[in-house]
Amino acid sequence: MKEQLNKILLIDDSEADNFVHKRVIKKCNVTKSIVAKLSGESALEYLTTLEEDQYPNPDLIFLDINMPGMNGWEFLEEYDKLDEEFKAGIVVTMLTTSSSPDDRARAQENGIIDHFENKPLTSEVLMKVLEKHFPERF
Repeated sequence: MKEQLNKILLIDDSEADNFVHKRVIKKCNVTKSIVAKLSGESALEYLTTLEEDQYPNPDLIFLDINMPGMNGWEFLEEYDKLDEEFKAGIVVTMLTTSSSPDDRARAQENGIIDHFENKPLTSEVLMKVLEKHFPERF
């Protein structure tokens, strides 16, 4: 590994899943910061809020589909409407328990989603995503 990512954002309503996914990410030592948001709404607010005179701009987002309130698909609709300064260079991976072929097909057709993976996040899946999208770093 040459250089860590600055930030990974987890968007999942399950605190247990976020805990497990944070442990996997920390164990792989691939990012300086991990942020977890429990809803699509709070993730959108986070992405558009200044922190120390800059927007968060995570390098990578892991997004769940099935969440109360705003689900993953609805998050993507709103995310797509954001100005480019809020989403430039962000890789979005759908990380879900859904085994629905319809969800997988919908993800493949969606221009925002780069990967569709099943939970739980493993170090192998994490490294596969990183090696594909950040080959100069991993």
